[in-house]
Amino acid sequence: MQVIITAVGPDNTGLTDPIVHHVSAAGANIAELQMYNHDAEALFAMYLRIDWKGGPESIDHLRQAMDRIGKEKGLSIRTWSRDEHQRPARLAICTTFRPEPPTALLRAVRDGRIRAQAAVMIGNRSACRGIAEQFSVPWESIGNAAGDPDNERFAQIIDQNDVDYVILARYMRVLPARLCWQFAGGRIINLHHGLLPPFPGPRPYQDAYQSRMLTYGATVHFIIPELDEGNQIIHQQTFTVAPGTNLESIMTIGQSDNEPSCLVEGIRRVVDREVTLHFHRVVRTG
Repeated sequence: MQVIITAVGPDNTGLTDPIVHHVSAAGANIAELQMYNHDAEALFAMYLRIDWKGGPESIDHLRQAMDRIGKEKGLSIRTWSRDEHQRPARLAICTTFRPEPPTALLRAVRDGRIRAQAAVMIGNRSACRGIAEQFSVPWESIGNAAGDPDNERFAQIIDQNDVDYVILARYMRVLPARLCWQFAGGRIINLHHGLLPPFPGPRPYQDAYQSRMLTYGATVHFIIPELDEGNQIIHQQTFTVAPGTNLESIMTIGQSDNEPSCLVEGIRRVVDREVTLHFHRVVRTG
């Protein structure tokens, strides 16, 4: 059984040893270990992927042990495994303005095409609140009047709702490194409204149009803490336009049809465990 442990907090000495010692003494095999030290922020972060020999019920005991270490060392430690519960995966759907991706995702969940539960919708703007109400999903606002998010509250909402996967459904804010580390290990999934890697950034339609492209697309990818450039691609979906098609028409096709269907298929692949994140690479699980 695979278990993910993340630890984030003020940098200090001796932070790694008690965590590694405990899981090793319990007979776990350490499959992956990453550490991060941001000198400017005095921030320590660690990601640990282990093969846990105990059953689902023993993960709670592991979590309690990690929580004790966290209190002793001043770390925020999270212990997570998809195999701990028999229930469907729980999703946090994060939005800003565009309604099409979250609507498509919620319809797919409702219709059983994605075997998951929408646990909560989170927005740094309130544009998509009505969608949450339409599908009877709890809504949480984390943005101020300018749309700047409260990232500490963001993390609290994810924890309080027992979320497995955080879905950035055209959530138009860059996640800080701390938040990425807190939910590392393939738990944060982003919809980018362009093809990666050639068209990153906030204006991929415009950039592709300026390059005289006839093929446009969207990308669903895992977010990793160190470098979020979308190289951890889960799914890409394209559409082709005729020469002379104007930018407005291209964006309408992409936003109304291509992006939502790309997101649905990408999330389905993750929820159905067809793919997973392994050493910063997306690999087949079957």
